[in-house]
Amino acid sequence: MAGEPHVSGGIKFPIQRHYLAGCSNTVKAMFDTLEADIVVIQETKIQRKDLRDDMVLVPGWDVYFNLPTYKKGYSGVAIYTRSSKCCPIRAEEGITGVLCPPNSSTKFRDLPADQQIGGYPTPGQLSSDIDEAQLDSEGRCVILEFPAFVLIGVYSPATRDETRIEFRQAFIDAMDARVRNLVSMGKEVFLCGDLNIIRNEMDTAGLPEQLKKEAMTLDQFISTPSRRFLNQIVFGGRVIGEPDEGREKPVLWDLCREFHPKRPGMYTCWETRKNARPGNFGSRIDYVLCSSGIKDWFVDANIQEGLLGSDHCPVYATISDSVSRDGVIIPITDIMNPEGMFKNGQRQREWSQKDCLPTSAKLIPEFDRRQSIKDMFFKKKTPSNTPKSATPAADSQEIPDSPNTSSITVNATTVLQETASFASSPKQWLSQSAATEPALSQTSPVPKRRAEQPAPYIRPPKKAKAALAKQPSSKTGPGPSQSTLMGFFKAKTPTPTVNPDERHGPINGNNHSPATTAETALRNEPFTAKGSQPKQSFEVDNFEERDEHAVEHKTNPTPYGENSTVMEDEGKGKTIFDPIQNRESWSKLLGKRVVPKCEHGEDCQSLVTKKPGINCGRSFYMCARPLGPSGNKETGTEFRCKTFIWSSDWSGRQ
Repeated sequence: MAGEPHVSGGIKFPIQRHYLAGCSNTVKAMFDTLEADIVVIQETKIQRKDLRDDMVLVPGWDVYFNLPTYKKGYSGVAIYTRSSKCCPIRAEEGITGVLCPPNSSTKFRDLPADQQIGGYPTPGQLSSDIDEAQLDSEGRCVILEFPAFVLIGVYSPATRDETRIEFRQAFIDAMDARVRNLVSMGKEVFLCGDLNIIRNEMDTAGLPEQLKKEAMTLDQFISTPSRRFLNQIVFGGRVIGEPDEGREKPVLWDLCREFHPKRPGMYTCWETRKNARPGNFGSRIDYVLCSSGIKDWFVDANIQEGLLGSDHCPVYATISDSVSRDGVIIPITDIMNPEGMFKNGQRQREWSQKDCLPTSAKLIPEFDRRQSIKDMFFKKKTPSNTPKSATPAADSQEIPDSPNTSSITVNATTVLQETASFASSPKQWLSQSAATEPALSQTSPVPKRRAEQPAPYIRPPKKAKAALAKQPSSKTGPGPSQSTLMGFFKAKTPTPTVNPDERHGPINGNNHSPATTAETALRNEPFTAKGSQPKQSFEVDNFEERDEHAVEHKTNPTPYGENSTVMEDEGKGKTIFDPIQNRESWSKLLGKRVVPKCEHGEDCQSLVTKKPGINCGRSFYMCARPLGPSGNKETGTEFRCKTFIWSSDWSGRQ
C-alpha cells in the first residue's frame, strides 16, 4: 500500500532501499544482508520523539534524518552511512537550503562558503508562489556531500488530489534547479529515491487500457509536467516538442535503464490493496540517477523485486572498488571519506564521534555520547588505574572495518518500516540482560546501607482503641456493582424484606430501632411507578435470593422460540417474554455467515467500495487471488477471476 516507509537508495558502496527497523540488531543485520554502505530510506513516518537508541545508535553506522515539522508522523527521509567505508564532509536537510543547522539560526544557504554544499535554487528558478520554507517542511530531502559526489536522497510528493498539484510541481522545480546548479558548479551528483514519477510506457503495466479510460494519447501521457521534467533531466528521455527554458540539456543518467535498456516489467511499486505484486502489475517510480562524470564508476544497477516487506522493492547501484578521476586510478574509499582518513585504500585513522557532522542524529542531545544497550551490557571492563579525567568511550570508540567488501554500491529501494523494539521481544532482551547481570554486579557493587532499627511499639490509649472498634471492617464482600454477568441479561427483581438489624446484627452492642412499616413496604416494592425501571436493579447483592421473592421462571414454548424465558409478575397477572434468553434466535442472528466461492472454488474476500459515487461504502465479495500481468480479471487462469457479488445480494448460502 502506498504510503509505507521504504528505502530508495544505498551505496554498496551499493545504494539500497531498506527497512527502518526498531531493533539495532535487526537494522545492522539487514544492512549487512543487503551489503550496502549507504542506505536511503523514504517515508520514515516518525517524529523526533519517536527516535530511539536502536534507530540512531546502530553499531558501525551514522544516520541523518529530515523529519516533517508540522505534519507529525508524515513523510520523512533518512540516510544511513557505514562509518568504516564512507564518511560525509557536509550534510543538509531540505532541497532549498532555507532550513537551519541544529542549534543555529543561520540558514544552510547563508553559511560560509566552505560550509555550504551549494547549488541552492534562485528565486527565478522557482515558478510557484509557494514559500521555500513550506517546501522543506514535510521532511522530503537529505543531502550529503562526499569528496566524490553529492548524494541527494529524496521523497518526491505524489498527486493525490488537485490541492497537491501546485506543491508537487514547486518541489520538482526546486529539485531540478538544485541538481542542475550543482552540476554547473562542477560537482558530481547522485540522485536517488522515490520520485513518484513513471518515466514512459515501459515503466508501467496496463497503460493502454488506462489511456483508453481517460481518453488520453501516449504523447499527452509523456507530456505531463512531472514526466516531462524527468525526461528532460535524464539522457535519452523522450521529450515532446521543444525543451523548457533552462532544461535544454540533460545532466543525469538513469542507471537501471542503462544496464537494462529493454527489460520489461522492471517495476518497483505495486498496489497492495489489489494484491498486484505476485502478478507483477506495477510501476517503476524509484530511481538511481547520476551525473556524467561518475557514470563509468558504476558496475551494476538493478532492482531487488524478491525483497518483500513493503509496497516498494529495493533499487541499487554498485560502484567499483577503484575508479578513474582526472585520469588517475584511485581506490574509491580515498574519495568517499575526509582527507587523511584513507590513503591508497588503507585506513590511516579510525572513525570517531568527532567526525559526526552537526546534522548527525548521534548529536541529538538525547543520544549524544551514548551507546546502544548492547554495548552497555557487553562493554569490556576498564582498568582500575584509569584516571578520572579520561575521555569518554563514546569519543574514542573505534568502528571495526566491515568484511572485505571494497566495492561501493548505491541502492535505492522502498521498504516497509518496522518499528520493533525491545518491548516487542522481551524474552530475548530479558535473557540477555539476565545473562549479564552477574557481571554487572561484580563490576559495580552496591554499598550496603546502614542497618535500620525497628520503631518501638507504643500501646494506644483506651479511647483510641474504642474508636477503632467502632469503625466498620474493611474486609467486606463484593459491592453492588460486582454482580454476576447474568444479572445484566435476566430481569431485575426487588430486594427481599430484610431487617437491617437482623442482617447486620447489633453494631458495637447498640441496637437500633426497627424500621417502620412504611419503610419496609418501600423497600419491598419492586417498581417506583408504572413504566419506570426497578428501583434497586443494581443494588442487589444476592442474585439467587432475589429470584425466590420476585419472579417465577418458566420454560414454555413461546412465539420467541422453545427456549424463551417467561416471567410472570406476582399479583398482577402480567407475562413478560425475554428474547435475550432465546439461544436459537441469537445463534441465527450472530452465527457465522457463509462466504461465497469464486470460480476457483475458493473463499472470496470481502472488500468495501471507496470510489466516490452511488456505491461508495458498499461491501462486496470478489476473488482473493492476485491480479494477473494484464491487470484485468481473467477466466480460466491462475490469477483473479471475474467473480463479483454485492454483499446485499448474497443470501449467505451456496
